[in-house]
Amino acid sequence: MIRGAVSRGVTIVVPHQGWKWMKAASISVTVCHPKRNICLPANRCTKYVAPLLTSGWPLTGRSHTSGSIGNVGRRPAAHANILRTTPKTIGILPARGFASDNSDKKNVLPERTRITRPWMDRISPYARLMRIDRPIGSWLLFWPCGWSIALSAPAGYWPDPLLLGLFGVGAFIMRGAGCTINDLWDRDIDAKVERTRNRPLVSGEIAPFDALVFLSGQLGLGLLVLLQLNWYSILLGASSLGLVIVYPLMKRITYWPQLMLGATFNWGALLGWSATQGSVEWAACLPLYAAGVCWTIVYDTIYAHQDKVDDVLIGIKSTALRFGDNTKLWLTGFTATMLGNLITAGLVCDQTWPYYTSIGLIAAHLTHQIHSLNIHNPTDCATKFISNHQVGLILFLGIVFGTLYKQNSDERAKASISNNSTSGGGQLSAAVAGARNIAV
Repeated sequence: MIRGAVSRGVTIVVPHQGWKWMKAASISVTVCHPKRNICLPANRCTKYVAPLLTSGWPLTGRSHTSGSIGNVGRRPAAHANILRTTPKTIGILPARGFASDNSDKKNVLPERTRITRPWMDRISPYARLMRIDRPIGSWLLFWPCGWSIALSAPAGYWPDPLLLGLFGVGAFIMRGAGCTINDLWDRDIDAKVERTRNRPLVSGEIAPFDALVFLSGQLGLGLLVLLQLNWYSILLGASSLGLVIVYPLMKRITYWPQLMLGATFNWGALLGWSATQGSVEWAACLPLYAAGVCWTIVYDTIYAHQDKVDDVLIGIKSTALRFGDNTKLWLTGFTATMLGNLITAGLVCDQTWPYYTSIGLIAAHLTHQIHSLNIHNPTDCATKFISNHQVGLILFLGIVFGTLYKQNSDERAKASISNNSTSGGGQLSAAVAGARNIAV
């Protein structure tokens, strides 16, 4: 057997009977391997060592032969330094170590690491602080804005793509800012919750001061987006900043932090309309806003059930704890309220059948979601929470197609009025003509 250790190398003793071309007594060679302990059968020595001895590889070791290895079949003269000593330059396993010198590769890899790894290591904690790896939050913040923009579009027109893109960027930035504020407030809490203990501020990857500087940059970018709108919208959007800052504290005070989150996340239902029309049509926007708040309570209660065990231990409040085993009943009530407000907003805006069809699909989706929910299974709660992205998309498409269909409805109504007036005028002319004939 051949045995060796990483720190001491490998000592190989090869009997002369193993190689027919060699008549020396034996050879002892020490081969160092940087990573592995080696234990090979003796009959494999020929495969790995013999080619090295004939090709001039600089193995570490001593020769116990009495002559040169290159003189096959002869008894060479004794020489004390047949093999050069080059400590720890090659290894036995894997075999590709014999095929090429890997010293260049070892020099290149650290260079690449110095170029790429520090850059990625600096960015990654801030990306995770913004939850870039979890975009569902940005979508849930964007959809009320998209609903409002599409609902305020003129009959027969698509929603303004520039405003949709602007609000999409704003939702991404402000959601990241909200996460930064939340993590700054909740550093002590997140350290005690299994799901959040690896967040960058808790693990020490980002210092609190650095997070504050980063938050300033996020809010600056958010303000830059907001300044692209009219002054009414700028003031309306700026007024929501208080909700963004205060929301993370609510879980310490009340069992209804999801209500505050709903008030914050659905501010776009008001802002989108004002960005399009220059002011808010309260009769349409308030029902839309209320529907969004109820929707947020539904999906964030489902989300909160993931952490309810840790929340009880550390004294954090949520609607998941408030509703308890009656969660499905409460969520059904909020879903019904949401649907009622959506119908009201549609009636105020003279929406058409595609809009009400989307409300029916949303009702079916949420009914199935609540009915199949397992509040004691965190994985199921997370899956149900993420599926609410589909609710926002379905309603947005319903509003868009419902608004486009308004043109056809208006044209048919005008044609019907025109036909009725033409028919009425013809009957009047016939009556006048008949009266004249009778008079004559």
